[in-house]
Amino acid sequence: MREGDVLVVTKLDRLARSVSHLCDIIAQFERELIRERMLVGIAKAKAEGKYRGRAPTARMKADKVKQLHAAGVGPSEIARQLSIGRTSVFRILTAA
Repeated sequence: MREGDVLVVTKLDRLARSVSHLCDIIAQFERELIRERMLVGIAKAKAEGKYRGRAPTARMKADKVKQLHAAGVGPSEIARQLSIGRTSVFRILTAA
């Protein structure tokens, strides 16, 4: 099947090979419904100006990261001092 195709099941035993397989199919279908509802809700919130996402905290501290690195402070210590992740520190330093 491809996106946009419609599946019509006339007998339930033709949908799955076993009960456990049927449960897997139903769980996947339920996840897709939840995701679809979530995306609709997010689009509505964005249209109303209520959904902005999380503020990029590490990027706001990029200048301080570069200053500490130039002063010879290691990445782990920079992360600890600024309360950001080590990965964020490396990402900032490699982007420069």
